[in-house]
Amino acid sequence: MPHLQRNELPRDTDAVPFPLPTTVHFDGRTYDVAVRVVFDGVEYLGRLWFRERGAGDITGIPDRGLVPGRTLEEALDFSRRFRDDELLHRLQRALSEKRRFLELRTATEEVLSKIRFLNHLALAMRSGVLDGEGAAQEIDLVETQLIELVRQLRTAAGVE
Repeated sequence: MPHLQRNELPRDTDAVPFPLPTTVHFDGRTYDVAVRVVFDGVEYLGRLWFRERGAGDITGIPDRGLVPGRTLEEALDFSRRFRDDELLHRLQRALSEKRRFLELRTATEEVLSKIRFLNHLALAMRSGVLDGEGAAQEIDLVETQLIELVRQLRTAAGVE
């Protein structure tokens, strides 16, 4: 991750899952592991997601624990260093807390992430970290993304 210059902010990376080169086996099933990372304005926070192979579930099951890092790469490296037994414990925790309406939950988390990023942009603009014109373009883009996410909530609601 390059060093940030004044008037630059990291992009919101929550929409992109980073696959980890590992799988977890539990209860006769195989789960692929990925991490989604978001910048909260202070640090990068990763969340592990487990997706059962062959289940047709495209979203997977999130672990409630977070993986912090000072940079995107550090959060990804930390995620890659989990031992098999640690990943298994995190999968078991995720399964025990599995939500029924994952598609809606995922969409809701994306909306909240975009709102946090929007707030981060506005604060950076007001404090002079970003110039007004550049921030306004970013804010317009995030607003458009939020509107599209809200439109998708209708199809995600009630789907188990």
